[in-house]
Formats: sequence, C-alpha cells, structure tokens
Amino acid sequence: MMSQCFIAASVFLMLGVKTATAQFAVIAHKEVPADTLTQAQILDLYCADIKIWNNKVPVVCFDLKLQSDSRDAFYKLLGKTPSRMKSLWLKKLLMGEGEPPAALSSEEEMVKKVASTRGAIGFVSAAKATREVKVIFVVAKKEK
Repeated sequence: MMSQCFIAASVFLMLGVKTATAQFAVIAHKEVPADTLTQAQILDLYCADIKIWNNKVPVVCFDLKLQSDSRDAFYKLLGKTPSRMKSLWLKKLLMGEGEPPAALSSEEEMVKKVASTRGAIGFVSAAKATREVKVIFVVAKKEK
C-alpha cells in the first residue's frame, strides 16, 4: 500500500511539473529547393534579404495574424519581436524593397497557402504540418 501511494505521489509530482515540449515547424512549398535551412537563413527570408530561391522562384513568406505558441516560438527563433519585424517590413515597404508577409488567420490556412503557393514558406505547430508541404526546420520549445 505504501509503495502504491509513493508511485501515485511520484506520478502526480511529475504531471504537476510541465516538462513537455511544444514543437513548431518551418514549412515550405514542396518545390522549394532547400531541404533544411539555418536560423540565419530563415531570418534573411523573413526580412526579405533573400528574395529568390536557387531555382529562380520568388520567396513568398506567410505569417499568422493571431498570437499563438507557434508564432511566439517562431519570432523567438528569429530573435525579433513581432513589433520589431513589423517595423522592418514597413521600412522595406516604404523603400520599395518588398511587401510584408501576408498574415493568415489559422495554422490550417497556413498549410493550405504554403502548399498551393510556389516559393512559399511559413510556420505551424509541428503536429499541423502535413505531407502537402516540406518541413525544413523544427524547433522544440519548452513550456513554462
């Protein structure tokens, strides 16, 4: 009986401490000529410093409108806040150097848009990535 109480208490304590990880994935259209990207390359793509893929197809970045764990983790990966990225995109727009990424309302819409848009790149929870897109970067994020 004592060992059952000890096991139950141990399980309870383990469940009380959040050690699970939530993952997000950077996804791309299947024809994008990269199988993996570095953190620096993803930042360059989202800052419009890289505008064309190696296969001469224009880069099309997508963002999420709403705050989510995936969006927070993605911006953390970039090392930028959403407001800092918005100001960078506004500067590029005013200088005629590009447009900010289209903001989509859901991760499901993100997967559909990336899958149907040549040269597209976006991000979703890893569990939402389907075979319709190419996963080119995965990040595990510890929950608080």
